[in-house]
Amino acid sequence: MAKVELKQPIVAEIAEAIKDAQSVVLVDYRGLTVEQDTALRKQLREAGVNYKVYKNTMMNFAFKGTQFEALAPYLEGPSAIAISNADATAPARELAKFAKTAPKLEIKGGVVEGNAYDAAGIAQIASIPSREELISKLLGSLQSPITNFARVMNQLAEKGGASACEAPAAEEAPAEETAAE
Repeated sequence: MAKVELKQPIVAEIAEAIKDAQSVVLVDYRGLTVEQDTALRKQLREAGVNYKVYKNTMMNFAFKGTQFEALAPYLEGPSAIAISNADATAPARELAKFAKTAPKLEIKGGVVEGNAYDAAGIAQIASIPSREELISKLLGSLQSPITNFARVMNQLAEKGGASACEAPAAEEAPAEETAAE
């Protein structure tokens, strides 16, 4: 079997993985211990990110003609690829978080929602909260005025609302007695 025939399935596997990807981040994993690499893979898997090591030439062939072609200059030295189909910021966020504990992990660059970024750009994207966090913050900010309004209305009802409700009833009672007489 020729070398090309052996490489085609790998290139096809990479192309299939990046086909619907929202983001792809390349990292240099040199210097990581086996324990660190295992922990990184576990953390990425839990975040819904596919992480795999491929040869640079294979990735280069798979990237050709796609939005990820901009990653070709970063394909030097050992490279691993982190791919996310669901959360565009997850690979950058998780890799940056892990790089704080393992400084040997070096982010090379990436493509997020069709835009290519260098390592500094990916670091900025890593600071963006996840979609779920953003939605919860939005809902919290929308719910806050309603909650405050309800709290104020409750306090009014407890303090002045009770005496205000009794006062009209007391005024009505004598008026009814006068009408009956």
